[in-house]
Amino acid sequence: MSQIILITGPARSGKSGWAETLAIRSQCKVVYIATATQDDNDPEWQQRIHLHQQRRPSDWLVLEVPYELPHALAHAYPHSCILVDSLGTWVANYLNMDEENWSNTVQELLETVEIVAAKIIFVAEETGWGVIPAYPLGRTFRDRLGSLVRKLSAISDTVYLVTGGYVLNLGSLGFPLPTREGNKD
Repeated sequence: MSQIILITGPARSGKSGWAETLAIRSQCKVVYIATATQDDNDPEWQQRIHLHQQRRPSDWLVLEVPYELPHALAHAYPHSCILVDSLGTWVANYLNMDEENWSNTVQELLETVEIVAAKIIFVAEETGWGVIPAYPLGRTFRDRLGSLVRKLSAISDTVYLVTGGYVLNLGSLGFPLPTREGNKD
């Protein structure tokens, strides 16, 4: 039953909606892992969270997991469908972490994902299609998320790109880049 699905694309493209559709189609018990945290001082952010909450079926188990994603996945119900929304927010939560600890955190996530006996659907933002951020923290975010998406796609059974309201199955349209020894990505 283990299956890894990665859905990536730009903001407001329909990534979360497609992920929710796949979770419903799985006909499994769905566990929705929200990586965002509530912020009462940010009404626009609260509205975004509220819209996601309204779309979700009421029988889904919702867990707020801003940091310990590998731990939450390791304790997933066997034969369930885990929807993680989103990796970009999860990466942002760790921006102050040094590179060595970040690398260890990513490795822990990748190792955990490969042993979970459930369907896992990840939603990830594409941030590297624009200009290079002018500030270091923005570049760190973009580079970490891009690298994580690439590593996760290498072990995913299916990778979708959602853009402009269309869903593209990248595995049927293309082929993965070969990995090279010493490649930082």
